[in-house]
Amino acid sequence: MSTSRRTVLGMIATAAVAGPLVGLSHPTPAFAADLYDSNTDLYSDPNLAEGVDYARRYRRHPQFDNSDAGPSPFPRTAIIAPHGGGIEAGTSELCLAIAGYHPATLAATPPAGPTHDYWMFEGIRSTGNGDLHVTATHCDDLPAMSVAAGALNVVALHGCAPGTAGLPADTQAVAVGGRNVAFRARLVNAFQAAGFTAFDATGIPALAGTATDNIVNRTLLGMGAQLEITTPLRSAMFGTNTRSQRKNTTNQVFWDFVAATRLAIAQTEATQPIL
Repeated sequence: MSTSRRTVLGMIATAAVAGPLVGLSHPTPAFAADLYDSNTDLYSDPNLAEGVDYARRYRRHPQFDNSDAGPSPFPRTAIIAPHGGGIEAGTSELCLAIAGYHPATLAATPPAGPTHDYWMFEGIRSTGNGDLHVTATHCDDLPAMSVAAGALNVVALHGCAPGTAGLPADTQAVAVGGRNVAFRARLVNAFQAAGFTAFDATGIPALAGTATDNIVNRTLLGMGAQLEITTPLRSAMFGTNTRSQRKNTTNQVFWDFVAATRLAIAQTEATQPIL
């Protein structure tokens, strides 16, 4: 990576650790205009077929308490990737791993957990997956809305170009948005402690993730955390960066990122007792 972490940190030194990013070059647009107004608009296109052009994967864990001896554990957090597969490469694999499942085998990783609910929408074409992008504020997939609405916290995985944050094209970084201020701060701190360049993105409209209708914020608390991961950082997480091989070639960068995210989740859940 020719742009060093020190250089990038210098560029964002005027921002507080959990404050908005300021003083960088003019950001570039995050994504071209969507072809579809919503997920249901996309699903109704007769020229598209699920399992050929796109896929949806999700998991809801059993929730029950049949004991009168005291409270049972209750899931608090869900992980989503609205633009997985070939749309924003690497976010599907991250979604699974952060949820506690190995992306190649779906085995619980680590075996002792914890595991989290997840949902993802994936482009699975050989080319042209960008056409399947539906912006997060227009997400109306029923399983996605159910997963988000049943969680206290949602972590949404997205991909972006460094230029969207006004950063040099080779920058490996993660921009943290969403409406949950405390969760954002914990994520930024965890990423920085793990050696990643991370910053609060709420001052960058294209990356802020603070709209109330963004799927990441449609939680029980009305707020979540959005991770916009630059293309160079996502590329650095895999030995072979193709849709078929990413899940099989995750490396230490990938797992360090996963561990940092899961640490921030655990720290947040520790402040949310189910009484």
